[in-house]
Amino acid sequence: MGLTAIRFLAVVLTGLALVAPGAHFLELANKISLPEEQYFVVQAIYRGWWIVGIALPLALVTNLVLAIMIRQDRLGFRLAIVGAALIGLNLTIFSFWTYPANAFTENWSVRPDNWEILRRQWEYSHAINAIVTFFAFCFATIAALRVPSRRVEHTRAPELRVPELQ
Repeated sequence: MGLTAIRFLAVVLTGLALVAPGAHFLELANKISLPEEQYFVVQAIYRGWWIVGIALPLALVTNLVLAIMIRQDRLGFRLAIVGAALIGLNLTIFSFWTYPANAFTENWSVRPDNWEILRRQWEYSHAINAIVTFFAFCFATIAALRVPSRRVEHTRAPELRVPELQ
């Protein structure tokens, strides 16, 4: 796969990885104080959203591949690595805070006594991941668009020979 394709995939997949946490971030203010009954009704709209999560590991891999492919460009390499690291951070936050809330509530179909604590854990972990993934998207985009400056070696211009007049 060529460099142009990897650049494109790194940006697109990282952008797709931003969609779900971005949506959660934007709805946070309206959802965080909903009463229990309404909150659980709203949570049902997320059934099937797991498919969007596939973009995360794909974004991680494409950002790493991009970093390897542009490793001669130190700045581009570092930008792509930071993008990949931020996607890795997103996956870590999801694994330690978001997923346990999903598991404990059986994807918000069971209402445990501590549901409000789990709600805050779930909502704020998504909000943090929106910020993390936004920065990953920025780094991936800059790395993908970067055209490193090339040093131009200056050579002497050829001497002009003027024909002699006779």
